[in-house]
Amino acid sequence: MASFLVGYGTGEGQTAKVAERVAATLTERGHDAATVDLGETDPEHAVDAYDAVLVGASVHVGTHQSAVAAFVRANRDALAARPTGFFQVSLSSATDDEARRAEAAGYVEAFVDETGWHPDRVGLFGGALRYSEYGFLKRLLLKRIASDATGDTDTSRDYEYTDWAEVEAFARDFAAFAEGRLGTTPPEA
Repeated sequence: MASFLVGYGTGEGQTAKVAERVAATLTERGHDAATVDLGETDPEHAVDAYDAVLVGASVHVGTHQSAVAAFVRANRDALAARPTGFFQVSLSSATDDEARRAEAAGYVEAFVDETGWHPDRVGLFGGALRYSEYGFLKRLLLKRIASDATGDTDTSRDYEYTDWAEVEAFARDFAAFAEGRLGTTPPEA
C-alpha cells in the first residue's frame, strides 16, 4: 500500500469533485489517499509524508490558481523525488474541437514553464458551467465563452462536462505507474 496526496485548487468546486473521485479510486485500489485544498493550506505542505503526489487545478481566464503554482514551486524538489501527476479541469477540455484541446494542453505547458515542475502523468478533464451560482456579469461572460466552446448558453440550468470514467481511468493509470516506480504491488482492495 502506498500513500497518495491529491492536492488541488478550485474556483467553483468542480476540481474539488475531481480530486475526491481520484482519491476514491486510489482508495478502492487499496491505497491511502488524502485530498488537500491547496488554497487553504501552507504552500510547504508535508509532501515528504507521501509516496506519490497528484496536483489538480482549474483554468479560469487562461490561468490556474496561484496557490497551486505556489505549492508546486515550494515543493519542486520533493515532487521530483516521487511519482507525480497533474490534472487540469477546463472548459477547453470539454469539447472535441482540436484547437480548444490544444489550448487546454497549452495551459499545462505554461504551468510547467512557470513552475519548472515536470509531472510524470497529465490528465485533462472537462469542467462545469454553474450558471445558477454566477452573478449577472460572470454569467454573461461565461455565456459568451460557452457560446463558442460548447454552445450551452441556457443560463437557467447548469452543465457538467467531466467524463468520470476518464477521471477514474487516469487515477488507476497513475496508481499503476506509481506502484511500478515504488516497487510495490497493487494491494488487495
